[in-house]
Amino acid sequence: MKNLLFLVLVWTVATVNGQTNSLNLIPEPVDVVPADGFYALTPGSSVSYNADDAKHVANMLVSKLNTPTGFDLKEEKGNKGTIQFNLNKKADKTLGDEGYTLNVTPKDIVISANKPAGLFYGMQTLLQLFPKEVESKAKTDADWNVPAVSITDYPRFAWRGLMLDVSRHFFTKKEVEEYIDQMARFKYNTFHWHLTDDNGWRIEIKSLPKLTEVGAWRVKRYGHFGDREAPKPGEKATEGGFYTQDDIRDIIQYAKDRYVTIIPEIDVPGHSMAAIASYPELSCTKDTSVKVNPGSSFAKWYDDGTFKMFVDNTLDPANEDVYKFLDKVFTEVAALFPNQYIHVGGDECYKGFWEKDPGCQALMKKLKITDVEKLQGYFMNRVEKILESKGKRLLGWDEILEGGITPNATVMSWRGMKGGIEAAKMGHEVVMTPTTYAYLDYCQGDPTVDPPIYANLRVSKAYSFEPVPDGVDPKYILGGQGNLWTEQTPTFRYVDYMTYPRAWALSEVFWSPKSAKNWNDFARRMENQFSRSDVAEVNYSKAVYDAEITTKKENGKLMLVMSTEIPDLVIYYTIDDTMPDNFCPKYTGPVELPDGPITLRVVTYRNEKPIGHLITLKRKQLEERAGK
Repeated sequence: MKNLLFLVLVWTVATVNGQTNSLNLIPEPVDVVPADGFYALTPGSSVSYNADDAKHVANMLVSKLNTPTGFDLKEEKGNKGTIQFNLNKKADKTLGDEGYTLNVTPKDIVISANKPAGLFYGMQTLLQLFPKEVESKAKTDADWNVPAVSITDYPRFAWRGLMLDVSRHFFTKKEVEEYIDQMARFKYNTFHWHLTDDNGWRIEIKSLPKLTEVGAWRVKRYGHFGDREAPKPGEKATEGGFYTQDDIRDIIQYAKDRYVTIIPEIDVPGHSMAAIASYPELSCTKDTSVKVNPGSSFAKWYDDGTFKMFVDNTLDPANEDVYKFLDKVFTEVAALFPNQYIHVGGDECYKGFWEKDPGCQALMKKLKITDVEKLQGYFMNRVEKILESKGKRLLGWDEILEGGITPNATVMSWRGMKGGIEAAKMGHEVVMTPTTYAYLDYCQGDPTVDPPIYANLRVSKAYSFEPVPDGVDPKYILGGQGNLWTEQTPTFRYVDYMTYPRAWALSEVFWSPKSAKNWNDFARRMENQFSRSDVAEVNYSKAVYDAEITTKKENGKLMLVMSTEIPDLVIYYTIDDTMPDNFCPKYTGPVELPDGPITLRVVTYRNEKPIGHLITLKRKQLEERAGK
């Protein structure tokens, strides 16, 4: 009896802390208390809202439910609905602006919040409680039951972001809206829109028409980004596109309806090749042959992280016309985007052309500086003053620290956590988005299966991210963000593939309590989300089912070491040029590989059925992995 009471107590505590429940919610709520029974949605169900500000969310739920159920639900003002959206008359300080309570009983469903954003997030949680068929885009049959439960929930961080790069590859207005819709479902509230770079200028600036007449288009090329042929003289640029200002207004409103703030990025002073192709006089070299880059190589990178640029893609900090140009750009950008921030990049700015330019050298002498890095600090301070004149705040990548920035600047730490730690200790607000945890363009499975890129990021690694480093005052950490650069992401279907499930993992990092983190439990909930995504026709990667394969040298021998992210998978392998199945050797620990030209083949199984991709590695590849 004592043992039974102990198990009941453990289960109760775990349930209350959100650690162990069968509701499969992502991100994990702060507090979940399951109850008996369920609420059954029927044609006779009704949806009500108690205040005009809550009507919008009630309407969204009605629209979402009517499609798969075939019901004709309608929202009405009041508090008599079997599903109720109620704004609190007296604010619950625990919930803040984005928190909510959700109470489901066999009789009704009540979502309460201080603000409409909280009702919206409560609605997203409710939709995940419905069976997966709720994601259907057509009428379908299902038991529309919601398990009884009491949930109290609110976010850990105020900034919960995803970045989409639309310069390397252009995505349509509809696709951008779909991306925003998907991220909002997992309680992201910030969409960082990377609008300009070397490979395309995507935002209409009416006072500078060449930015989209020229800068939005490049010559068509195929193949791996970075290995493509450079533009030829006279070759027509036919690939690309841009968003009109009307498009942008529509997308901003679409995001606002889903409580998502859009942060535009105009990347300067580096990464400006599309702008320079449009207006060559903005660079030091004033090279009129510069074209929008189609994915050809234009720089050499060294092992120490430094690089040399072969084409001038950097604005001239000594040219006053550059600041007039930027004033025009930011005047129109600021008028479009209502949020307080404009992201100005500041990353990977090559200063080799500045070092050779007489105008830049004269400016450095005038400023009494000898370090060319300080010239970028001068540039960024000028840009910040322009932004401030428009009522905006400067946000940039962590390189902006190197040239010196004002206390008002906000820093995105991408080169690991170091820049963010430094910025926070200087009193700057920080968004943590390090490559090691948050770069969604990185290969998420074995690079012999997934298209390879320069680094890997498994979903379990993303889930292990902790945005607040030890020794840093949490008040300076606004939150975190996942970034999807799109050099190797040419289609929107593949955008989803690269984003999920890693963005589901990060959503829990940014929303849920730190104490709730539990990889094995998340993995179970993630797999449930796979089936829901199948119904919703949203793409995602299944690399989490694949074996992780490493090698090491031990006493002159090559040792094979394998593991899986999901604990209940079994690894089978062969080295005898046969195809592996569950009757082949099972991996139980490090294996000494014999000498000779062997080929390793690996597959994972669950419940005696194959589940992961077949991975094939020749001896040379195995040797190379031991050298890493």
